[in-house]
Amino acid sequence: MRGRIMFAIAGMMPALVCGPGVQAQDVPGIEICTVEKTMERRTSCLQSNVNFLQKTIGKLGLDNQQKLDAANRQIEALKSVVAGLQKTVEELQAAQKKDATPAVPAKDSAK
Repeated sequence: MRGRIMFAIAGMMPALVCGPGVQAQDVPGIEICTVEKTMERRTSCLQSNVNFLQKTIGKLGLDNQQKLDAANRQIEALKSVVAGLQKTVEELQAAQKKDATPAVPAKDSAK
């Protein structure tokens, strides 16, 4: 038991010693490149920002295209439902007109 605790503490030591600054560099995102002094580092920073933005735009474009495709499928399904409802309404109106027309009274031939 005591060995496991020591092993766990030893495993956590590098994270505690390095601190959050080292870990934050691994997270992709937009960096402020104006703080870099050398041209090579500034260029590298800007290229990293460009790569991040291109990946983000690509992911957002794909996500939005999937949403548009899903919306278009839903629109087509709703169009077919509306067409079916219109047909039903027309049939009901035709049946109502048929029932509403009064029967023509027979003419008396005796007059």
